[in-house]
Amino acid sequence: MQVNGMQVIATAGHVDHGKSTLVRALTGMEPDRWEEERRRGLTIDLGFAWTTLPSGRVVAVVDVPGHERFVGNMLAGVGSVPAALVVVAADDGWSAQTAEHVAVLDALGVRHALLAVTKADLADPAPVLADAAERLAATSMGTVPGVAVSAPSGLGVPEVAAALETLLAGLPAPDPDAPVRLWIDRAFPIRGAGTVVTGTLAAGSVAAGDRLVLGGREVGVRGVQSLGRPVERATATARVALNLRGIAVEDLSRGDALLTPGAFRETAEVDVTLAREPEDRLPAEAVLHVGSAAVPVRVRPLEGTAVRLRLTSPLPLRVGDRVLLRDPGARRVHGADVRDVAPPELRRRGAARQRAADLGTQGAGPAGAAADLARRRVVRADDFAAMGWPVPDDAVRAGPWLLAPGLVDSLARRVPGLVAAHRQAHPLEPGPPVAVVRRELDLPADDLVALVVRPPLALREGRVVVAAAGLPPAVQRAVDGIRARLAGDPFAAPDAEELRAARLGPRELAAAVRDGQLVRIADGVYLAPGVESVARERLAAVPAPFTLSQARSAWGTTRRVAVPLMEWLDARGVTERLPDASRRLR
Repeated sequence: MQVNGMQVIATAGHVDHGKSTLVRALTGMEPDRWEEERRRGLTIDLGFAWTTLPSGRVVAVVDVPGHERFVGNMLAGVGSVPAALVVVAADDGWSAQTAEHVAVLDALGVRHALLAVTKADLADPAPVLADAAERLAATSMGTVPGVAVSAPSGLGVPEVAAALETLLAGLPAPDPDAPVRLWIDRAFPIRGAGTVVTGTLAAGSVAAGDRLVLGGREVGVRGVQSLGRPVERATATARVALNLRGIAVEDLSRGDALLTPGAFRETAEVDVTLAREPEDRLPAEAVLHVGSAAVPVRVRPLEGTAVRLRLTSPLPLRVGDRVLLRDPGARRVHGADVRDVAPPELRRRGAARQRAADLGTQGAGPAGAAADLARRRVVRADDFAAMGWPVPDDAVRAGPWLLAPGLVDSLARRVPGLVAAHRQAHPLEPGPPVAVVRRELDLPADDLVALVVRPPLALREGRVVVAAAGLPPAVQRAVDGIRARLAGDPFAAPDAEELRAARLGPRELAAAVRDGQLVRIADGVYLAPGVESVARERLAAVPAPFTLSQARSAWGTTRRVAVPLMEWLDARGVTERLPDASRRLR
């Protein structure tokens, strides 16, 4: 069985205004899970219930506590939910706790809500409906439909259900192909099953057999339940319970997140922009809420609405996430949008102001992605996607890397100057090593240097060289003299005294070898290119197997040259050494 098409809403409102009673009337289920909650008639922690509406649409309800002492639990319940059921009692009206809950919904950017004025049998609901609707209109929820209801008597309950139908039909469709980020709101053991976690699946899908990541370790999904029944696959939006293997319940807590491997980036520092200019000075320390997580943060205002947050514990955040900053002391909340999960250091004077200006013009869509890639210059494609950015159409792909448009051409124009400067400082070297060019261009990997090397430059033996650069004139004349001699006698390698007389030391000889003008057979033994084929040709005329002495005679050279030459040919697979030390051609 596969579950999809479910919608999830959360309640909001003051304690004793009848949220749980209304949920019971709508669903026929008891949302309060703890005996103490039912005994005291006070919701302390999150409750869950569900029902099938007359249209066949399934709705799950997250019932949150209304008391001010449990606002943290309330935040854990609404963080992943797209719509809210705001409850206000007709006999009490709008209260401070109602205002706090609505401020939370507003800060989270919730745009879909239904107003239920309860206890309509105890007082005229009309004034409260009008007052609450007017207050809600000034928030992110805008114009909110309202229904008067008396849950114990059933008055208005069908109308609430019908209003829910309309509300849910207007919710945006979640992305079933998105990566999973399931914020855990409960974790508990079940005898014979092991560890079980629950949460609201806001995007993507999850099935038995899936592998997910939690806190850097991989865990397996043994089974999936939704609305109390086992299912093969659950697709967003849905309330789910996952039976996990590979982790103990003691290692889990509310606020942990189950993630699609590689799809998210854990970060302890983010840049955000507040949803609106703060009325008062921001606190130096606050609590960041996202999903069911709550993490203390240090707050550094940059300028205007731009803020940098340092988290005490890393979270899997993405560009475009809406988070909430809560100042517990002042009971004040601020909504904020995540703009960067790998922000730059702010070292120079004025860097914070410039960063704020950049964030103010940087959205979360393609234009923002292009601006962010331009700033980073080069980034791994997987990392860029894990940050939450779409890949710009004009980005340059090179293996696992993304490069900003225009960067390759810009860097390629710098390379000839780097090569010329290196050859001037090191005339016997054909060009700088690839690693040197990479450092000068501030590229993250040697492989990327190939993208910026263009004719007449070339990559050769780990260096960036001028294809026809040649040797310094004096060195070239000396090498030409040796090559002229070898043209008439291919195996007459000059000895150490002859090399010294020609002013060819180790560096000059190495340069000639790199330039392809000489072949190093062994230390002090240099011959001309093509010597391998000449040696093979002469050996072919000698009956096999042949001895070193016979080979030396065929080559017309000395033992000083013949011994290392034969070993060189052995190593290159031209000849094969036999057990009696004789050879034969392969």
